[in-house]
Amino acid sequence: MALSASDLPTMYTLLANSLSGDQTVREPAEDSLAQSESRPGFCSCLMEVITAKDLASQADVRLMASVYFKNSISRYWRNRRDSTGISNEEKLHLKKKLLSHLKEENYQIATTLAVIISKIARIDYPKEWSDLFSVLAQQLQSADILSSHRIFMILFRTLKELSTKRLTSDQRAFAEIASQFLDYSWHLWQSDAQTILHGFSMLAQNASELHLDDLYLTCERWFLCSKIVRQLIVSGFPSDAMSIQEVRPVKEISTVLLNAIQSFFPHYSSYPEKHPKFWEFLKKACTKLMKILIAIQCRHPYSFGDKNVCGPVIDFCINKITNPEPDMLSFEEFQIQCMSMVKSLLECKEYKPCLTGRVMDDNRITPEQMKKNISTTVSGVLASLLPGERVVLLCNVLIRRYFVLTTSDLEEWYQNPESFHHEQDSVLWSERLRPCAEALYIVLFENHSQLLGPIVVSILQEAMNGCPSSVNEMTPALLLKDAAYGAAAYVYYELSNYLSFKDWFNGALSLELTNDHPNMRIIHRKVALILGQWVSEIKDDTRRPVYCALIKLLQDRDLCVRLAASRSLYFHIEDANFSEQEFLDLLPVCWDSCFKLVEEVQEFDSKVQVLNTIASLIARVTEVIPYANKLMQFFQKGWEESSGESLMQIQLLAALRNFIVALGYQSPICYNIVVPILQSGISVDSPDELLEDTMQLWEATLSHAPSIMPQLLGHFPCLVEILERSFDHLKMAASIIESYIVLGGIEFLNMHASTLAKLLDLVVGNVNDRGLLSILPLVDTLVQCFPTEVPQLISTTIQKLIFMCLTGGDDHDPSKTTVKASSAAILARVLVMNTNYLAQLTSDPSLLALLQKTGFPSEESILLCLVDVWLDKVDNVISTQRKTLGLALSIILTLRLPQVLDKLDQILSVCTSVILGGSEDLAEEESSSDNMYSSGSQVPSKELRRRQIKFSDPINQISLENSLKENLQTCAALHGEQFNAAISRMHPAVFGQLKQALKMP
Repeated sequence: MALSASDLPTMYTLLANSLSGDQTVREPAEDSLAQSESRPGFCSCLMEVITAKDLASQADVRLMASVYFKNSISRYWRNRRDSTGISNEEKLHLKKKLLSHLKEENYQIATTLAVIISKIARIDYPKEWSDLFSVLAQQLQSADILSSHRIFMILFRTLKELSTKRLTSDQRAFAEIASQFLDYSWHLWQSDAQTILHGFSMLAQNASELHLDDLYLTCERWFLCSKIVRQLIVSGFPSDAMSIQEVRPVKEISTVLLNAIQSFFPHYSSYPEKHPKFWEFLKKACTKLMKILIAIQCRHPYSFGDKNVCGPVIDFCINKITNPEPDMLSFEEFQIQCMSMVKSLLECKEYKPCLTGRVMDDNRITPEQMKKNISTTVSGVLASLLPGERVVLLCNVLIRRYFVLTTSDLEEWYQNPESFHHEQDSVLWSERLRPCAEALYIVLFENHSQLLGPIVVSILQEAMNGCPSSVNEMTPALLLKDAAYGAAAYVYYELSNYLSFKDWFNGALSLELTNDHPNMRIIHRKVALILGQWVSEIKDDTRRPVYCALIKLLQDRDLCVRLAASRSLYFHIEDANFSEQEFLDLLPVCWDSCFKLVEEVQEFDSKVQVLNTIASLIARVTEVIPYANKLMQFFQKGWEESSGESLMQIQLLAALRNFIVALGYQSPICYNIVVPILQSGISVDSPDELLEDTMQLWEATLSHAPSIMPQLLGHFPCLVEILERSFDHLKMAASIIESYIVLGGIEFLNMHASTLAKLLDLVVGNVNDRGLLSILPLVDTLVQCFPTEVPQLISTTIQKLIFMCLTGGDDHDPSKTTVKASSAAILARVLVMNTNYLAQLTSDPSLLALLQKTGFPSEESILLCLVDVWLDKVDNVISTQRKTLGLALSIILTLRLPQVLDKLDQILSVCTSVILGGSEDLAEEESSSDNMYSSGSQVPSKELRRRQIKFSDPINQISLENSLKENLQTCAALHGEQFNAAISRMHPAVFGQLKQALKMP
């Protein structure tokens, strides 16, 4: 039943009650509102509450109404099958009402209404709300400051929403909006900028006639207008990097934006105390304008690369970095944006010299040639703006000023070393000044490595000479050495051409670790960083001392230093040249230090970092068993303490998997920990995000088990529940099933026969080709291991394989061809190993009836049709399967059907080619599988058992040559003269190969 005006009092009461602190009042109101939101008229009632003049003072109720309205738009604006949604009549009413209520004084409600309009526009514009922008533009003509501010709030939200739509038609519609609105928005922006600057001048003179509230609203409107201009120029034009067309507004707008920043700056130092609101606005405005310039440069690099745009911008930014005014030193947000702009210009790939050539005597100007010409021009502009001395100056300033730790940094480190480690090393580079300076420095060095290599080495040498390793005081010289060490760490790859790591380590870095004064923690941290960053340059004779240094740092008193050492140790363990032999005697201390560290740290990121180091160490060293008890205690405690923290448990599962692999045949010693974890992870109540990692642990546990223990055997039925929920983990499930088959043997089959049959039936026929290709080898292995029991057990699955072979073509689709060929090979194996079963199945009238429903001819023999598939797919299978097909085809020769003689030529040809080429193929296949594991690694028990099964495959024991001889004699006896006639029709060359294969005289 629809809601109407008479329901407004009830609606108001429910909204008011939903804000109550009394749970007995709030919950019934929330339930009633939830039941009402799908009823027609619900949004209209909410809109009446929002716009009611007599409720203007009830901001909290009106805000709650706007939130319910927003949520209803998301749920019911689109017509859905499961709900009636909002009628077209009500939609028209709501859109009209929204655009008539533009003087909302409450900022939060106005913002929510703007979001509502943007959500509707995403769905309805332009087809169902074509006049949205024309109505807003019309309203702007006569709007006061408040109304225009609200309109620009709506425009910004709506344009932001529409700009994210990716369909070509939607992007064309957005380009149309940009062409209509950019000029108007830009002119208003310029006008407001003049008004603001004039207001600031009057503010400086303490003019009494100035209306501060109006000025602030103008500032806010101008700020929204800035965002709109950014949206229109960034999303309203195709990127010139793709179109190679100049975006004309870029030149004018970028220049004026820079001028605005320069005009605002003189007022920055005037307002902190007198007018903090305007001071905050100036900070926000200057930062936003520089962000807009960066966005324009990234979107339209060629248009921005004009010397009249790019030149003044980079000049301004570098001056603000290298020679900032005193007030600028505290304005970190803006300095970050200046650094980001310079970094963006330096690393822009469109400004790099293009290395592509051109065809001689070809005078056509191709798009690539146009790009090359523009790139050459812009790179020339950048080179003129950044001569060598300016690059050196910038490099020096970054290291000597911005890399140096401040008093507040040291205080923050002292108060919370763990937090400092992550904020300095894990934070996004664009959020804090020092990481941003480091990111700019790295790009600058990459672009000018030959120029800056010697400069950085000289700064490093100066810093080390000015502050020997014996110095303890927190002096500027010590802080400069810390900065210089950081600079050398970040560009290790290029700097290695100018600096010998061995000499540096022996002459300075190792000596730093002999000084244990608390102030040396800043140097110890940088030494740890260097040892991790320079890992590729650490050669054989230095590797052992570096390992010892890292273990010493891992025992440092400072938590930040130990975390840095832990991460660097991880890099060394993961390095291809990691030497276990030289690390072996350090293992006991290393394990203990890591366990202690993971207990001490509190933050999630810290725990994950140390856990990654432990997991990596387990995976790389062979000496794990002596420390197994300690590791088990660690995992047990870690799992219990991480209850409810899925992200931490994912890391623990990965580490446990490495532990199982490292233990190998000894892995059952940790089953008392692993089995309960598996049990909880694969149950239906377990969080979905743990399932993938739990299954990987399950698979590793089975693969490395010397035999399947009873506690592991009982988990198999969980796979059915997992695959009934989703086939997302089918590949891993297939590997787990294979483990149970090859290791569990007949005990497994006896216990879980019906579950296995159900599982295969669930998968085969219900997954795509890729899924089938992961499960079909298991069916083949099952038939091979249990030829008597399995075919009857999985009869439904085998029938599906027959359907796959005989219905539908593969249309030259490689995956479909492979599926059909693999299915055919399995059916051939069934025929060879359980001939009676397949003969009975293919002659079953019910199977024929089912096939006929798919268009299969009633007069055809199912078995003979399978023969056609075997003949067709013999070249699409591996060598073992080729022999299986050959044996199956030779058995077909014993049938009493006269149609066999029609296929005799093809059957004999295939069998001959298999006999003559089979031994070479088999030898190649066996050698490739034997090389999967290196000579030093322990082969998992699953792999050993798989090899045994392959070696003992009855197919390998049967001689196709003898089988073919015997079955040819049977065929000759069955068909007499007709057989001789068929043989005589064979091509002489084919008959000659047959005689050669069968060693006939």
